[in-house]
Amino acid sequence: MNTNYSFQIYFSSENLPSNWDVLALNNIFLSKDYLKILEKSAPENMVCHFIGFFRDKELVGIALSQFLDLNKLESFGERDKCIKTSIRNSIFKNFCSHVLILGNNMLTGQNAYVFSDRIDKNTALLCLKTASKKLETIFKNKGQKVHISTFKDFPQEETAAFQKAGFQDYFQFSTQPNMIFDIPTHWKTEQDYINALSKKYRDQYKRARKKANGVVKIKMHLEDIIKHEDTIYDLYFHVAKNAHFNTFFLAKNHFRTLKEILKDKFLFYGYFLDKKLVGFNTIIKNGEVMDTYFLGYDESIQREKMLYLNMLYDIIAYSINKGFKEIVFARTALEIKSAVGAKPQEMFGYMKHSNIILDTVIEKLFCYLEPEVVWQERNPFK
Repeated sequence: MNTNYSFQIYFSSENLPSNWDVLALNNIFLSKDYLKILEKSAPENMVCHFIGFFRDKELVGIALSQFLDLNKLESFGERDKCIKTSIRNSIFKNFCSHVLILGNNMLTGQNAYVFSDRIDKNTALLCLKTASKKLETIFKNKGQKVHISTFKDFPQEETAAFQKAGFQDYFQFSTQPNMIFDIPTHWKTEQDYINALSKKYRDQYKRARKKANGVVKIKMHLEDIIKHEDTIYDLYFHVAKNAHFNTFFLAKNHFRTLKEILKDKFLFYGYFLDKKLVGFNTIIKNGEVMDTYFLGYDESIQREKMLYLNMLYDIIAYSINKGFKEIVFARTALEIKSAVGAKPQEMFGYMKHSNIILDTVIEKLFCYLEPEVVWQERNPFK
């Protein structure tokens, strides 16, 4: 690492440099406010650190790291109850349970770092790599050996920079794509979206909206989120535990904390049937981009009322009406997101195992542990 450059690892957002948010201007997920949320309501098995990079005394980069202890999880995902899942979980607990992530494991997309143009990309990534080694030492001194170090999620165009910065000995992997919905500039209302759909998908839209008859969507404020906190968590947990694979579960106070700190940049919508909360979705305003966040629903109501599909339509409608340029729909439910118009963006990461022997077979290990998702891309537009 160039001697002009240094880094500082912060254990609390209170100690971050005063000009931290100047670099985080275009990514709310690296802002002081969001990092404060992680401090107050991170998953129980997650420890976060914040990293500042300096050129002499000038702040030229910021980054987020998350350490996951998978041994603290009761479940890695309950959808696939089979011998393979049992073996996979056993391998994770014994050989892969301590994971250091440069990035945000709770989101999809490049939320690992921001560097100013005062530092070239190669030097920046070398600094990031050096900081990760320092973090490994910090955890080792606490008696927590890091099994796997990983950097995530980066688009294809950034992979060459990682190779140049000396990541050749890391395993480059690709997981499920990030589903991105680009909003054409001439769309001003939801009707513009509906008009652009082909007949098949316009009929699907009409059917979904008709099915949702009786469901009332309400914008929930902080006091509403607090009032319904137990139900909200039950709805979230039902969806989360039935995912293919989990590495964390949200803290119960997470949504409350988001609303307290992000205020109007965090939107929480509850879906009520006969005055009972049966589902919710959350979105975060990130500059000109709308990021979808976590959701939850009653499975029986979701099937009967096509609740999830209606949530996607509602997010699209709101984002068009408010002039956003893009919606990040993230991973999971790829086909249904594709069916409403989102396009897959392949994401890459880099991974290294601390055990030399296991590192030589990490590609096979990753392919075995990462659940394969088969899906068909749709195009709903004319």
